Amino acid sequence: MADDTVHPADRFSRRLRGALRRDAKRLLTPGPSTVPMLVLGPQVPDDAQVQQVLDVCMRVGEILLSSGESVDEVTATMLRLANAAGLPAVDVDITFTSITMCCHRGNAAQPVTSMRLVRYRTLDLSRLATTDRIVADLEAGKIDVRKAASLVSDVIKQRHPYPRWVATVGWAGLAASIALLLGGGAITAAAAFVTTALIDRIGRFLNRYGVASFFQQTLGGLLVTVSTIGLIALGLFPVGTRPSFIVAAGITVLLSGLSVVSTVQDALSSYYLTSSARIVEIALLSAGLLTGVVIGLKFGFAVGVSIEVSGDLPSSAGQFTLSVVSGAMSAAFYALAGYAPLKSLPVAGAVGAASWAVYGTLTLFTDVGPITSTGVAAVVVGLAAGLLRRGGNTPPMVITLAGVTPLLPGLAAYRGFYQLAVEGVAEGLVTVTLALATGLALAAGVALGEFVTRPRRTDAETPTETNPDPQAAAPEST
Repeated sequence: MADDTVHPADRFSRRLRGALRRDAKRLLTPGPSTVPMLVLGPQVPDDAQVQQVLDVCMRVGEILLSSGESVDEVTATMLRLANAAGLPAVDVDITFTSITMCCHRGNAAQPVTSMRLVRYRTLDLSRLATTDRIVADLEAGKIDVRKAASLVSDVIKQRHPYPRWVATVGWAGLAASIALLLGGGAITAAAAFVTTALIDRIGRFLNRYGVASFFQQTLGGLLVTVSTIGLIALGLFPVGTRPSFIVAAGITVLLSGLSVVSTVQDALSSYYLTSSARIVEIALLSAGLLTGVVIGLKFGFAVGVSIEVSGDLPSSAGQFTLSVVSGAMSAAFYALAGYAPLKSLPVAGAVGAASWAVYGTLTLFTDVGPITSTGVAAVVVGLAAGLLRRGGNTPPMVITLAGVTPLLPGLAAYRGFYQLAVEGVAEGLVTVTLALATGLALAAGVALGEFVTRPRRTDAETPTETNPDPQAAAPEST
């Protein structure tokens, strides 16, 4: 019986070992979470949906960028469109010739990236207006992504709303209006009309064969100068006529195709890469224009005909009224040449008249100078574009491009070109620099006016939301 009796010490030892094993098991067994698990969010979209939304956004961005919109505006529009279509986590990166867009889907799926090259530049303000309506309808929930994709495809495929000769009349009417605005008579305006129409048709012919824009600008500057020399040699201008206004009007038309405003807006929005590319384009096309005009002036000297630069512009009350009306006509003709909707032409004309009225008033009654006067008048254009962006049906690009047309420094540029050809490099460079400063004041004023009236953007619309550090060195990526 003694062998069957368990010693108390052994019984205690067994109980202690059992308790230690149970405690060790409880320590090694995971318990419930003390912090709620992070929710990954709603179900991520599948590849087909992502590709469809990205394709719509990329097509819209291509239309806006090819029309000359600033990168900041293109990026904001694409972000808004993607957010309305159900993709809030996207990045957009735009350069001068390409658009890249990436959709992030967290840890649940791989990101989807798409890229599109923009190899063409076209001015079709009706196409731009239609695209703006598609974006607005999608944001308002009136159409879905599939319908928007179909409409955008139709916009890309559609032809210009007017025949090509209507655009030629628009460019020619712009030149005639600028000649009247500067103080030229009916003969000068008619000569500017015919000369510019001829240049536009020749440019269209060269464009079919892929001739570079530099050579088209050179030929345009040469034609407007040589044709004026020919008219002077034929004795078609009476005494007191200012033939130099024909060349100045032609230069204004050729300068109106340069994206100066968008270039400055890109620089102010920290898109330095795209802004630099646009600066190179502007410099190259301006150099072509300079080359053509100087060659034409040299030809005139060789045949004994000189197109001397006219003096100060007339400042009478009658001329001021005529200039305001001519400013309205030039803005409306530019909108027509850019295939703007017909209902937007009166609005463009009103903004053009207002911009020149402000400029003329400041130059006549104050001593602020032409550069400051141009900047203040451009602010008026920017304010009008920003206000119409909020509640009007007219695309802001129509107001911006048409409103600044009367303020372009065509006469100052011609004066600088003439001095380079006749008086020497030093005098010519000073005048050309003043013309360049006027163009910069024009663009900066428009950018300031649009910034003041721009609606406050949400986080989804802010292009720099993924770059909180203002000193970060990636301004082109959003």
